[in-house]
This record gives sequence, structure tokens and C-alpha cells, in this order.
Amino acid sequence: MVFMNIFFISLGCDKNLVDSENMLGILKENGYELTNEEQKADIIIINTCCFINDAKEESINTILEMAEYKKAGSLKALIVTGCLAERYKEEILSTIPEVDALLGTSSFSGIMEVMNDLTDGKQHSHFASLDSLPKVSSKRLLTAGTYSAYLKIAEGCDKHCTYCIIPQVRGNYRSVPMEDLISEAEYLAEQGVKELILVAQETTLYGKDIYGDKSLPELLEKLCRVDGIEWIRILYCYPEEITDELIDIMKREPKICHYLDIPIQHASDRILKLMGRRTNQADLIHIITKLRENLPGIALRTTLITGFPTETEEEHEELKKFVDDMKFERLGVFTYSKEDQTSAAKLKPQILSNVKKKRQKELMKLQQSVVFSNTEKLVGKTFTVMIEGKVADEDNVFIGRTYMDAPQVDGFLFLTSEEELISGDMVEAIVTGANGYDLIGEMVKGSVRR
Repeated sequence: MVFMNIFFISLGCDKNLVDSENMLGILKENGYELTNEEQKADIIIINTCCFINDAKEESINTILEMAEYKKAGSLKALIVTGCLAERYKEEILSTIPEVDALLGTSSFSGIMEVMNDLTDGKQHSHFASLDSLPKVSSKRLLTAGTYSAYLKIAEGCDKHCTYCIIPQVRGNYRSVPMEDLISEAEYLAEQGVKELILVAQETTLYGKDIYGDKSLPELLEKLCRVDGIEWIRILYCYPEEITDELIDIMKREPKICHYLDIPIQHASDRILKLMGRRTNQADLIHIITKLRENLPGIALRTTLITGFPTETEEEHEELKKFVDDMKFERLGVFTYSKEDQTSAAKLKPQILSNVKKKRQKELMKLQQSVVFSNTEKLVGKTFTVMIEGKVADEDNVFIGRTYMDAPQVDGFLFLTSEEELISGDMVEAIVTGANGYDLIGEMVKGSVRR
């Protein structure tokens, strides 16, 4: 085999990133070299996203941009994988002839079959059943540092929310067997990973399809026994699936961060019903109150959709009041994205783009005041901090995260230290101030753990 340089682009969510790292591990094991310079690449692989219109446009523009290297570079083959490939396979092959191969969302483990097929100069498609679960024997190639890593515990979704295309491109819910996850966690710990971030389209249903019951608490208990792992963070918990057993394991196990990402999407009962959600506002208040009573100091993150079809100004105001009352520690707001092949796309009236953006801005401005007030209350408190790096051109100033902050989406704690710190160090820090979404602090002397 002639070893060739591969340039890899991973777009979209953290779940997509795990698929990308698995593909990279397979390719490296089979002798392929990776390059950071697309103009020198023999093969470019793009793992795409199409969750909302902006993601779809980014994926398409990236494919077209990379296709140009067939004219002005050393590019011999262009491979497209992921959600866009699954959803628009025929359109991609017919309208972008520069694409040499497509892999569906359940087919990434067959990347070597694609590489071998490229030798005949024809377009190829590899699409496994969406009911299947890719099996990878190669070791993941971590791309985002070695101290924090995502652990994808399931694929697909059974919820079928009316605005969401995921079940059509990712299939129904399939849990990864527990023994495979423990083995992967042990491997990640051996690579220096200290923080496991559990992800899936919905983490709270883990195990129901293969074990008969929701088994996230059992999985968490076993992950806590993995040597080297210090933090375990749970993302994407649907509120109606949060059980007393999950709350109990979070109470008992110090490794599990008191942090939950709970996508609620709205607070109007009518809109929630139109969205196909399984909760109403009273349910949400009950669940949030229960979590805060049982896990003092828990950081709750949520996401909202504004401008959903037929949303009235009164329902928008109701959502604003809910945000103000609940005072989420972390919150993001998306404007509704009209997706083909979803029932919400047929609802009328659809909300005008400028109205959606106005409502988004109002919600984020309201949340800003909530967060700024929350951060001020943390001054004087001491937290365990995971070091992310050093501030350039600043002596003894380092960037870290507390248990309240997930990577890529939340804030930082900027701390001073007389000792030289490296990424992945765990230290204790006293908060001395707040700066918007971020905290400022000082490291407690002698508290470094490596």
C-alpha cells in the first residue's frame, strides 16, 4: 500500500467528533498519515452535520471548498461522511462530481473498505442499516487534548420531536454495550484523560433497549471505578427521564460532576406539545426544583428554541418569565430551523426570521443578567479547577474550568499561580472576582494534582 496524507475535517456536534476520532484511529492503524495542510493532502475526509440549516450550509460550503483542491492541490480523493451524507446521498453524488465516496452515519467503521474501493476511480456509497451499531476494534485517535474526552454511550433517538431530523439520519436509539464503554474508558484513562463527558442524543435512556431498564446509574457506578478518571460529566439528559436512581448516584459518587445538560426547548405547554416534547411547564419546574434540592450547587444547562411555528408574543413572554424564574446557570438559545421531512415544517404560520432573531436576542440578554448575578455570588468560594492552558503573553495566568463548565460551551476561571501549570492539572482555586461569564481566581498553594 502507498501511504497517503489525509486531511480530516469534523463538523457538528461532539457525538460526530467521536465518530471522527474512531475513523482516524482506523486510518492510522492502517498506515495512513495525517496532515494539517489541506493543500498537501492526497485524501480529504469531511464528517458532516445537517442538524439545522446553518450546519447544513457549513457542510455544503466545506465540501465545495475542499473540492477545489482537486484543481489546485494534490488531492486525489474526496470522501464525505456523517449526517449530510446520510440525508442527501443522491443529491451529493449527482451535483458534486468531485466527491468520490459517501459513508452513512452507521458506516464509519467501514472507512477502510472505502479507501480500498477508491483505487478504481469510481464513486462509491457505503450505507449500513440505521438499526446497526458500528463496531470499532481500533483505538480512537484523540484530537482535542488528552485530559478530557467524550464517551458516546448510545446512537440515535426514539423521541421523534416534530422539529428534529435526527431519527431519520441516525436511526432509533441503540445503546453501546456497557462492557465496551468500560473498556473504552479504561483506554482513555491510559491516554491521560481525566474527564469523561458522556454524550448521546439522549443519555438518560441508556440501556433500556438492551438491558430492559434505564441503566445510566449502573454505568456511572462502573465508570467511577476506572483509575485515572477524576471527573464524569453528563450531557443531554431529557428531563422526563431523570430518575431518583440517577440523582442518588450523583449524590454518592464524588467523581460525578454536579452538572447536567437538560434540553427543555420551551416552557409554554402549547408549544411543548406541538414540539412533541414529553413534559409541560409544571413537570419542568418539578424536576428542576428536585435536582436543586437534592444536589445543592448543581449547575444546570439548558437549550431553548425560539420562534417555533405559531409561537405568539405572549408565549415568548411566558418563556422569558420562566428563564427569569428558573435562573439556569447555563443556557443557549437557537432560532427555529425549518427542516424538510419534519412535521413542524408544515405548521403555519412560520415565524419571520427577524422576529426569531429578536426573540433570541431578548432571551440571551435576560440570561446574561442571570449569569452575571450568579458569578458575583461565587466570589470567595473555593473550587477544584482543571487547567486548560496558559494565557499568552501573561505571566503566571492560567485558564481553567470548574465542575460548572463543560468544554467548548461554558465559561472559564482565569487564575494566577506562582507554580508553572500544564493542561490537565487539577488545582484548588479561590474565586476573587467575576468578569461577565468568567471567573477570576488564585490558586491555593500546594494544591496541584497531576
